[in-house]
Amino acid sequence: MEREEIQTIVYQQIRSNIDSLEEGEIDPSRSMADYGASSLDMVEVVSAAMRSLRIRIPRTRLAELKNINELIDLLWDVKKQSA
Repeated sequence: MEREEIQTIVYQQIRSNIDSLEEGEIDPSRSMADYGASSLDMVEVVSAAMRSLRIRIPRTRLAELKNINELIDLLWDVKKQSA
């Protein structure tokens, strides 16, 4: 699986879980909170992405993330290790 595929999964989850998100480009250098996501929205995005990728990531590692790009990179790293 390539990083772009993981990015697509994350973007799909962001669009389906964050109601206030306008149609358009997602800037991966921004956080989900910048797009109006609640903490519950963020948990749902991350959980759905992990389910889709069939991976698990400890919450302590997730808490360190600052933006969407870091989330995609972490998911990609964990997915590569599990392959």
